[in-house]
Amino acid sequence: MPDVILESFLRETFEQTIPLVEDSELVDLVPVGPPSRYMALFHCRGLVRDDGGEVREADEFAVHIWFTEDHLRFVDPVKLLCWGGPRNPWHPNISDRVPYVCIGHVGPAITLTSILYQLFEIITWQKYSPHDPLNAAAAQWARNQPRDRFPIDPRPLRWRA
Repeated sequence: MPDVILESFLRETFEQTIPLVEDSELVDLVPVGPPSRYMALFHCRGLVRDDGGEVREADEFAVHIWFTEDHLRFVDPVKLLCWGGPRNPWHPNISDRVPYVCIGHVGPAITLTSILYQLFEIITWQKYSPHDPLNAAAAQWARNQPRDRFPIDPRPLRWRA
């Protein structure tokens, strides 16, 4: 039996996200299995670690978003977000071993818009937590950087040239 409340929430959270995506050159949202699955494509500067171990900038990132049937009651952050690429992200909140990104505390009924903003802040290094990292090497690297190193991309998400 369909959950009409969840379906209504998913439809509404998607509709509320449309203006953000339309007003930004920095994010695209691809419905994969609407209304519960999406791929967010970010066109902003972030960091990756190349095969030689050098940290460098990249400008294309992808994250899969999946709203489960329990989304209004309980959110499993591991199921909600899956890192889509590039395969070598460099950030304390993005795992270097499994395709997982942590945006911090995720409560029930978190909206698609909120998720996009939080992902953008992580990718661009506007937000990071070097004290409880998924990627310990990136956290140590971040602690050794001068304060003015971050953010990598200071533009706001809702921005159009």
